[in-house]
Amino acid sequence: MPKNKTHSGIAKRVKVTARGKLLRQQAGLRHRLEVKSSKETRDLSHVVPVSKADARRVRKLLGL
Repeated sequence: MPKNKTHSGIAKRVKVTARGKLLRQQAGLRHRLEVKSSKETRDLSHVVPVSKADARRVRKLLGL
């Protein structure tokens, strides 16, 4: 049976911690930054965990 390939698109977007948590960057920080307040920009710049609803699918794509 051949090995499964990691989905390279999701591999670039998600980091797996040593304990197996999935972390992602928040969306909405790429354009229209002049319109957004400094507080909104700061809040969006944090790394957050992948939601429970998506975690199973993301793990499958990563081959975990």
